[in-house]
Amino acid sequence: MSKIKPSKGAPYARILGVGGYRPTRVVPNEVILEKIDSSDEWIRSRSGIETRHWAGPEETVAAMSVEASGKALADAGIDASRIGAVVVSTVSHFAQTPAIATEIADRLGTDKAAAFDISAGCAGFGYGLTLAKGMVVEGSAEYVLVIGVERLSDLTDLEDRATAFLFGDGAGAVVVGPSQEPAIGPTVWGSEGDKAETIKQTVSWDRFRIGDVSELPLDREGNVKFPAITQEGQAVFRWAVFEMAKVAQQALDAAGISPDDLDVFIPHQANVRIIDSMVKTLKLPEHVTVARDIRTTGNTSAASIPLAMERLLATGDAKSGDTALVIGFGAGLVYAATVVTLP
Repeated sequence: MSKIKPSKGAPYARILGVGGYRPTRVVPNEVILEKIDSSDEWIRSRSGIETRHWAGPEETVAAMSVEASGKALADAGIDASRIGAVVVSTVSHFAQTPAIATEIADRLGTDKAAAFDISAGCAGFGYGLTLAKGMVVEGSAEYVLVIGVERLSDLTDLEDRATAFLFGDGAGAVVVGPSQEPAIGPTVWGSEGDKAETIKQTVSWDRFRIGDVSELPLDREGNVKFPAITQEGQAVFRWAVFEMAKVAQQALDAAGISPDDLDVFIPHQANVRIIDSMVKTLKLPEHVTVARDIRTTGNTSAASIPLAMERLLATGDAKSGDTALVIGFGAGLVYAATVVTLP
């Protein structure tokens, strides 16, 4: 017989508060067109993006995270000292170690909270939310802060016609805590590593250490380009539309609800055409509010779902207690979907 005592966590977990931060600089498509042969009409029709936010020198990954987290804590009515863990999903914090989560936890004033980073691309928020739910129910933390944050402008090749217009910067955060009723459904998640080449970094960091620049990409002036995110657009589009609609349906089934029971759909803000295709495939009723925050925020990877959630609640397009389906998908290829009750 085991001598280990059973854990004493909450019966369920829920999102208690949400916060977001968008950099002050708003970048219209006209700025993107300075370096690529395209048009505003093409970008809008291709992606739905009209503007995006780019971070300035002071709007670091940590700084944006602290701002978004402060709003989420205030929204939840929870003091930072009660946060037991900080989970940060990002691919744009360039120091290999220590985790940026530790700096964020300290700057927020937590009481030595557990803190770590995860790298799950655009599915990172869903991964972090699942980990947070487990910690609250298991009892290792009463309240968990989940942050999705990116400075993707640092990883954008502005001469790449296929991706230059896609990415934006920002941070979104939620506080997850105890609940007496189910408010975060089972997560349907996974990976398809055989498709990893469809979204990737152009050059690995170790290529710069070697010193041989003969195989490194160069810009128009002959300078070595900083590593950027590249993707096979059509392959990603087909995968997202057909495979992720199936995952989204599986999340609905796992939560025991139908599309008619939904109030809100918050998919990863990758592309308006992908979002619209998923809505059609899932046969969502007209009463379901669909997040299309990408139009003015761009693709912010791990930050896109909490940012979209925060905006829907702030504008009144969604309300506290609504039932929402969230799904993230991206580099890896990885994905995560679940049904939540909005804070």
